Amino acid sequence: MVSNIPFSIPEYSLDRDCTTLSRHVLQQLQSFSPDAQDLSAIMSRIALAGKLIARRLSKAGLMADVLGFTGETNVQGESVKKMDVFANEVFISVFKQSGLVCRLASEEMDKPYYIPENCPIGRYTLLYDPIDGSSNVDINLNVGSIFAIRQQEDNDLDGEAQDLLQNGRKQIAAGYILYGPSTILVYSIGRGVHAFVLDPSLGEFILAQENIIIPDHGPIYSTNEGNFWQWDEAIRDYTRYVHRHDGYTARYSGALVGDIHRILMQGGVFLYPGTVKNPQGKLRLIYETAPLAFLIEQAGGKASDGVTNLLDIVPDKLHTRTPLVIGSIEDVKLVESFIADRRHRDRV
Repeated sequence: MVSNIPFSIPEYSLDRDCTTLSRHVLQQLQSFSPDAQDLSAIMSRIALAGKLIARRLSKAGLMADVLGFTGETNVQGESVKKMDVFANEVFISVFKQSGLVCRLASEEMDKPYYIPENCPIGRYTLLYDPIDGSSNVDINLNVGSIFAIRQQEDNDLDGEAQDLLQNGRKQIAAGYILYGPSTILVYSIGRGVHAFVLDPSLGEFILAQENIIIPDHGPIYSTNEGNFWQWDEAIRDYTRYVHRHDGYTARYSGALVGDIHRILMQGGVFLYPGTVKNPQGKLRLIYETAPLAFLIEQAGGKASDGVTNLLDIVPDKLHTRTPLVIGSIEDVKLVESFIADRRHRDRV
């Protein structure tokens, strides 16, 4: 017996399943222009890098030469882990012969990596931290990748990439990939913040949440209190304040991307201040703090070094470091008020 009821497809749910990252970028730009297609293709390549890194991480305990240190140090004098090297090479490999990106600049490399065959047509630069929180890899905790895209602004004939020494408002896109129970990619092209989850059965990042807005205030403060006595007195004042007031909860994983994702979704503040040993902190402006500041501002939050908006800071070198205060607008302003008050008292 043939039913007279017409066959129907749940259009909304199916359409959502079909909203891949590359499609979403084009929808955001409302254009199929060459520039829009380039940006969509770059995001697709970043997603491919994320898939390759996620696959490697999922087998980390079963494969040789994945865990542990290489025995080398990077340009910052930090010990290099094997996963750092692999992830950095992944980003380079996925953009070779793509025609999309002329330069890649990473915190793992002293100078940018140039792809000459791309440079005549690929006028973009990818800035990235290939694996943030790599010390978590060996103990199976979450890690992440941070990225930003900038337009190349000169011919860079001397190979010094001086046009990258501009403030974070020159970024045209930024985001991160969080490798955890699921692999999540969060990005912004200056039109809100959107999250995608990797569907292993499809091999695609599928839209999970659009136009994420960070709460104006949240209960979480995230910082490494093991450095308490190395901090400036203003940060210690703030820490004492949250200790003495109800409604605050400490959460800190040691992986920047994971902690920022929690703040983005639940509200609160993340702090990575300078210390006596490292007055400027340890986070890199163009690879970490500026991309995250771009993202958080797009979600309605705020990011600063405690005094100056991070997107207004101009680096004097590729590996410039900054302190970081980032998250819900009210919570960041509260931290800044402690810093301003302490500076005022020191001047009097």
